[in-house]
Amino acid sequence: MSNVNVAIRVPALLGEGPSWDAENGRLLWVDIEGFKVHAYDPATGLDEAFDVGQHVGAVVPYQGDEVMVALRSGFHAFHLRTGRLQLIEDPEQGLDGNRFNDGKCDAHGRFWAGTMSMRNESGTGALYCLEEGQPVRTWVKGVSTSNGLGWSPDRTAMYYIDTPTRCIDRFDFDLTSGTLSNRTTLIKVPEALGFPDGMTVDAEGMLWVAHWGGGCVTRWNPDTGELLQRIDVPADQVTSCCFGGENLEDLYITTARTGIREERLQETPDAGSVFVVRPGVKGQETHAYDKRNKG
Repeated sequence: MSNVNVAIRVPALLGEGPSWDAENGRLLWVDIEGFKVHAYDPATGLDEAFDVGQHVGAVVPYQGDEVMVALRSGFHAFHLRTGRLQLIEDPEQGLDGNRFNDGKCDAHGRFWAGTMSMRNESGTGALYCLEEGQPVRTWVKGVSTSNGLGWSPDRTAMYYIDTPTRCIDRFDFDLTSGTLSNRTTLIKVPEALGFPDGMTVDAEGMLWVAHWGGGCVTRWNPDTGELLQRIDVPADQVTSCCFGGENLEDLYITTARTGIREERLQETPDAGSVFVVRPGVKGQETHAYDKRNKG
């Protein structure tokens, strides 16, 4: 297995939410605190940043240069080139102390994203689902920091992380109706590994988890709870990960600089960068928003 390398050397305050845009051969990711959506082309090495003017928790592919974003003010369509923002729905209108965090699409193109308090309040967030032509649905309430999401390869399970609980949970998932049931805790992450943050699921059904304060990503078997693999990252605040590249063999890892003392930043100068590694397994495809109706 090759070593972790810097893919994008950039001092992101809070890099997060990577998703692979296969149609355009690029990695989409966000800097939540920098108010930016990024698009990185590994073929050229060019990383472009687009200002959205507010906290942006997640980005997913949509159509061409239009992406879907979960902003502090709700779900929007965002055109990278023109800067046009179109509000779809804000399910937390009036909750000024919250913002959206991690999110991604299921295999039917529904956009799942959750919220968290910016005041360190517990239980004020929720997990929502945006589906084309439907009102936003609320699926999980009483969330503190809505984070990692992922689905099993057979699409019968959805995995979910509410970071302060240190737990990785499983829901039974009905792809046709987009419904969740039977929440069960599978894994309790040890304190020595920091807090579980973003997550992705590989083609073998194993869970890849980023560790805030843990400086690593880990691979877990959801059936047994066994820790299978650990990849150390030269940044303390590891926020999320996703598979990308032509064959989905590259694991992209986002990190943050926020919450780190200046002395420590001197020791880890690449904190905030996006890293890449080939861990020896392939990922599942990133689904675009409402892919069913894109022709």
